[in-house]
Amino acid sequence: MQQPEHSEDVAEVLEEITPEQWQVIRAAIAAEDALALKTALEPVHPADIADLLEQLDSEQRTTFLRLYASEFEGDILSEIDESIREEVIEVLPPEVLAEAVRELDSDDLVDILEDLEQPERDFILDSLESEDREAVQSAMAWPEGSAGRLMQVETVTAPEHFSVGEMIDYLRSAEWLPDQFYHIILVDPDGHPTGYATLGRVLASRRDVLLKDITEESFRTVKAAEDEAEVAHLFNKYHLISMPVTDESGQLVGVITIDDAMNVLDEELEEDILRLAGVSEESSLSDRIWDTTRGRFIWLFINLLTAIFASFVISLFEEELEAMVALAVLMPIVASMGGNAGTQSMTVAVRALATRELTGQNARRVLWREVVVGVLNGGAFGMIMSLVVAYWFGVPMLAAVIAMAMMLTLAAAAFAGIVLPLALDKLGVDPALASGPFVTTVTDVVGFFAFLGLASLVLL
Repeated sequence: MQQPEHSEDVAEVLEEITPEQWQVIRAAIAAEDALALKTALEPVHPADIADLLEQLDSEQRTTFLRLYASEFEGDILSEIDESIREEVIEVLPPEVLAEAVRELDSDDLVDILEDLEQPERDFILDSLESEDREAVQSAMAWPEGSAGRLMQVETVTAPEHFSVGEMIDYLRSAEWLPDQFYHIILVDPDGHPTGYATLGRVLASRRDVLLKDITEESFRTVKAAEDEAEVAHLFNKYHLISMPVTDESGQLVGVITIDDAMNVLDEELEEDILRLAGVSEESSLSDRIWDTTRGRFIWLFINLLTAIFASFVISLFEEELEAMVALAVLMPIVASMGGNAGTQSMTVAVRALATRELTGQNARRVLWREVVVGVLNGGAFGMIMSLVVAYWFGVPMLAAVIAMAMMLTLAAAAFAGIVLPLALDKLGVDPALASGPFVTTVTDVVGFFAFLGLASLVLL
């Protein structure tokens, strides 16, 4: 897999697409001017060209790919969002696609292939040289979402007895090296990794120094079957820049680099954010209207059920609401404040669970902190609302009721925002996906019961 060739001048001025360039690019696409399009994109980074493709509609994208085919690079293909990648592959001329994929490392190819249908997957595999094809197929044999799928099989290794000088001579004579590598991995005669040395330490050491004498203390390995989320957690926790991957027998089969680990963390964060909002983690701005509608329907339906349940609670206090209209006016305020407070605690809990910061060991302390925060905020906003209500309606006891209800609701919201994600996580249910409706239901029901119940006892 050869690396794409760039002139030194172009590599130095790669930049984002400016508004002025956007105008030129759109005009070139509309006029089907291949030369103008190539000139406008010459200083642009492949990742920004991928962003451009994502922002064009399907017709413009097809025209762009036809005009830019001769300049299309593998790096662009690897940066394109999964939602349109298959469309791009179908539009690209076969010879352009074949040349583009040959530029990529095995981990990038695996990332592309696992989202494609079998015909496109077979074509790309057939475009590779036999050695590269075997490497990719070997990585594809590991379970989806595992370290084996995340790794690149191209590694730079050395025997344990190698000196710095021998290693440097080897690197200079090697005909091909991975596009990105940060460590020289030391292996024993059986192919088991025993340590690694950074390129910086290798270059800074004398030629007669043995590699095993300058290995890093951070060295650790991961099994190829390990979940990629666990791999990303290890990178983040131990500040790693690469990590060797081994099979069940402990033999080296590949290496994971920090860029791939950070991509996993980004994807996990994006999935959590989308799930908290009730949106599929596979959603994108290029999705069709029907797919987007169907994807959001289930979440909205669940919320409708919880809203009906909350309305049923309200119906239990019909006489109180008829007797004092002010209760109906103020009731949404209590529920809204409780919902916002619950969402705050829930978001903190879901993110802390994802990053392993919230565990069984510190759950009680975190819960206590959140409840105390809820009580304090509830008391503060309760006092504010009591003053507003006293001035607005002139009923001192109503002011006292809303103050007490506000404090109870925010405390309950904080409690639910921590306990429910923890409980769902224990049950093996993704807390980011399922916490929202439950927390909303708890805060609404507690808010309505607290406010209307206290009002019926004190005022009526």
